[in-house]
Amino acid sequence: MLTESKRNSGNASKFQTEVEPGRVLTMPTDGTGVAVLDPWLEPFTGALRHRYALYQKYKKMIKESGGGYENFTKGYDYFGFHVQKDNSVLYREWAPNATGASLIGEFSELTEKDNWDHGANVMKKDDYGSFSVVVPPKSDGSVAIPHNSKVKISLVMPNSGERADRLPAWSKRVVQDLNVNPNYEAVFWNPSKQYVFKNKQPPKPKSIRVYEAHVGISTSEYRVGTYKEFTQNILPRISNLGYNTIQLMAVMEHAYYASFGYQVTSFFASSSRYGDPEDLKELIDTAHGLGITVLLDVVHSHASKNVHDGLNMFDGTDHMYFHGGSKGNHDLWDSRLFNYGAYEPLRFLLSNLRYWMEEFQFDGFRFDGVTSILYKHHGMGYGFSGDYREYFNESVDEEGVMYLMLANDMLHQLYPNVITIAEDVSGMPALCRPVPEGGVGFDYRLAMAVPDMWIKMLKDQSDDEWKMGEVIHTLTNRRHLEKNIVYAESHDQALVGDKTLAFWLMDKEMYDFMSKLSPNTPIIDRGIALHKMIRLITHSLGGEGYLNFEGNEFGHPEWLDFPRVGNNSSFHHARRQWKIVDDPLLRYKYLNEWDRAMQLAEAAYGWLSSHQAYVSLKHEGDKVVSYERAGLVFIFNFHTTQSFTDYRIGVEAPGEYKLVLDTDSSIFMGHNRIDENGSWFTTPEPWNDRSNYIHVYIPCRTAIVLTTKQNLKWSQKDMV
Repeated sequence: MLTESKRNSGNASKFQTEVEPGRVLTMPTDGTGVAVLDPWLEPFTGALRHRYALYQKYKKMIKESGGGYENFTKGYDYFGFHVQKDNSVLYREWAPNATGASLIGEFSELTEKDNWDHGANVMKKDDYGSFSVVVPPKSDGSVAIPHNSKVKISLVMPNSGERADRLPAWSKRVVQDLNVNPNYEAVFWNPSKQYVFKNKQPPKPKSIRVYEAHVGISTSEYRVGTYKEFTQNILPRISNLGYNTIQLMAVMEHAYYASFGYQVTSFFASSSRYGDPEDLKELIDTAHGLGITVLLDVVHSHASKNVHDGLNMFDGTDHMYFHGGSKGNHDLWDSRLFNYGAYEPLRFLLSNLRYWMEEFQFDGFRFDGVTSILYKHHGMGYGFSGDYREYFNESVDEEGVMYLMLANDMLHQLYPNVITIAEDVSGMPALCRPVPEGGVGFDYRLAMAVPDMWIKMLKDQSDDEWKMGEVIHTLTNRRHLEKNIVYAESHDQALVGDKTLAFWLMDKEMYDFMSKLSPNTPIIDRGIALHKMIRLITHSLGGEGYLNFEGNEFGHPEWLDFPRVGNNSSFHHARRQWKIVDDPLLRYKYLNEWDRAMQLAEAAYGWLSSHQAYVSLKHEGDKVVSYERAGLVFIFNFHTTQSFTDYRIGVEAPGEYKLVLDTDSSIFMGHNRIDENGSWFTTPEPWNDRSNYIHVYIPCRTAIVLTTKQNLKWSQKDMV
């Protein structure tokens, strides 16, 4: 955590910062401070200095011409629709290459051809390419534009002189009627009664346990779910499970539902297919009342190429918000790429972040597609090896890096408790170090190699071929002092074409043998056991935060597939089957209880916010792993058949040990081979580089968690 900078009396070009509790380092102020933390960055201090100077240049520009972060990032207070004190409506839009503009809508008078009158509200253009118009109030003093009525900006295109209607770029609500037209329509959002927040935002969690959720699929019915249903039905589930953070996907409006929210068309509009903005505010406020932090899955890496209801070709050119020509196209995603170095696109994006924080009281963001922002090749067809030269060469998009530095700096300056998470596959050094040190400023990065490892093992290897050393290496191979959010699987693994862990483990037997009335087949028994073990070792060893995609906690069957032409617009796989986990006769409830036990145990002991684990054992032949973290001893036996009696485990703390968690307990559909009331006593002799050892019985495909009697704060017995 960055502390207040303190100038050294002997050298004004350095500052002191606390990089971890009790450890203060002196760093240069030129953006090369991260090389003090990581000497391997020393050969690249020139590149670090250069990118930091670019960030400083833009920050200075924002301060001098934009009024600093406070003013510059409130573009939504300047552009778009604003009701004035006299009930007139001021509307502004930036469209620099258009030669003329009019505001049209359902409030407009109709022409003889029953079209909205383009001549009634002609807009004036200023020297900076912005158009504006004031719509006076009605004769009775009321607002002339009715709430929820359709509006558009009609632009005169350059060169051709033809008119083209566009949705206002700063629209706060857009709606779709598929019975009429697949394109979205903007509406003037001015409700007479706006939602009033009742609850304070919760403190920033020390240990972040993220429940990744999509409102639309959060119903069991064959349709799109709503904000209100999520508030009433899903928030209590999340709270009961022990998660303290929700990451909401697909909230920014997107015309194509099957894009999973990643083809954004209207950046300031919450998706209307789930309800109205006030409903979303209620959802977030209710979550805050439950002590749950809420993050938005924000998409600034690209935008939909839609013209009629998106930003593409807004003023008749391809280079307004985006780069022109091929540089502005993402060939793999078939979308448009922002010009992060241009003034108005920069204001648009930074204001977008501020808007979601201010208007909806989100607590932070998961930034999607960060790799695409960081590199000119956008990660397409590029395999990162970890060689530092891959992160400091001509393929790095310096303006993209600069934008992310500005975004993180702005957010952390204005909102000290904000959380920002980067989805990056490249492993760029210093991505999660503070900007003053020369980092990009994120709080966390997603540990994307971990789910890939589990899928590869389940797909390509038998259980006997699992390499404990490789598992431990992948789970612990992360940059020191850069926090990771780890996960065994996310929405990516649930999508059609892939399989969830549960489906890889149990596949078709899930259809016939997940009932308690049916036999516990070897495949189901193995699948239940490994599902629990994989999640526990991932949770406790792999990072400083944990993430789960909704439904995966209880082994949701099958895959996720949104309604589209290829599946006859079916909702069959675009929903969550909550009934199966609620059914006491089905075995899904055991996985759900295990997930809850993990979250409650972490809440009690805080291993995610503790130092990385000390791994004392990874035995390839026995398939046994042991490590210590946060005063707990984690012991795993991945062997397919061999159980071990009096297995020696090295521990540091002496004394009597008690059971905290046991995957083999019957409350989690285990075989009850461990005495949960038992005690394990240390012998004061070194073992595996630990000062003491204990002897344990560790059955096959079982994991147990122990702690000293004096450190026992919670155990699985507290769940009953």
